[in-house]
Amino acid sequence: MSVKPAVYIESSIIGYLASKPSRDLITAAKQQYTAEWWETKRSNYQLFVSDTVIAEISLGDSVLSAERLNKIQGISVLFSDARAETLAMRLLEANYLPRQAVTDAIHIATAVVQEMDYLLTWNCKHIANAITRPKIEKFLTSAGYSCPVICTPEELEGG
Repeated sequence: MSVKPAVYIESSIIGYLASKPSRDLITAAKQQYTAEWWETKRSNYQLFVSDTVIAEISLGDSVLSAERLNKIQGISVLFSDARAETLAMRLLEANYLPRQAVTDAIHIATAVVQEMDYLLTWNCKHIANAITRPKIEKFLTSAGYSCPVICTPEELEGG
C-alpha cells in the first residue's frame, strides 16, 4: 500500500470552500473549482492544516467561521514550532515575502519543516506566485530544506 502525498491546506483554500457565493467571476470560479477539488480529489491525499490555519479561519463572521472550521474536521493539525518560526523570519529577512506577510511565511515554513509534499493555496499574491515561488524554492534548497510543491487546486493533478 503506497503512502498518499501530504498536502498542507493553507487558509485561502478553506476560505473559498466555505464562503458566500461571489458575484465576481474570478472569485466564483475559484470557489467552484475549490469545491470540485475538495469533493473529487482530496481523497487522493493526506491532508493537513496548521494551528495558524485554524486561527485564521476562526476569524470573521461567526456563521461562516463555524462552517470553515467544520470543513477541516478530521484533518490532522500541524503545530508551528520554533523551527518554523525561525525559518519564517529568515524568509522575511531575506525579503522573499513582504514584512507584513508574517502569516504567509509561517504557512510556508510550517509546510517545509513538517516535510509536506504540497502546499495548496489560492494566495497568489505572496505564495503561489510565478515571481516569488522560484525565489522561495531556491532559498529553501540552499538552506538545506526540501520545498513542497507550492500550487493552487487547479495545478494539483492538472485540474
